[in-house]
Amino acid sequence: MGWGGPGFVLAIIAITTIGWIANNWIRTKHGYPPSDDWGNTMNWTGAQKQDPASERKVELLSSENERLTGKVSRLEERIAVLERIATDPAERTAREIDALRDR
Repeated sequence: MGWGGPGFVLAIIAITTIGWIANNWIRTKHGYPPSDDWGNTMNWTGAQKQDPASERKVELLSSENERLTGKVSRLEERIAVLERIATDPAERTAREIDALRDR
């Protein structure tokens, strides 16, 4: 029996089928809907469907993600300023602080 025999082909089919079943079992165990052969989520009847509650959750998470991304950007800018203050010579920093006081 060589690598190209029918037993090898059947073994590959069995391995992938068992993997798909294990994947869906783990997904449903953790509260996710099962997926079809191409990774699309399905409801229990087999038809593709998006739950309105999960759509709302995605919208909320997307808006929170945008808010947090903006917050991270502002924090990165502040860190850059603090790094510049920490590494710049003291007289230059004092000059910039005085310039800000004169505004």
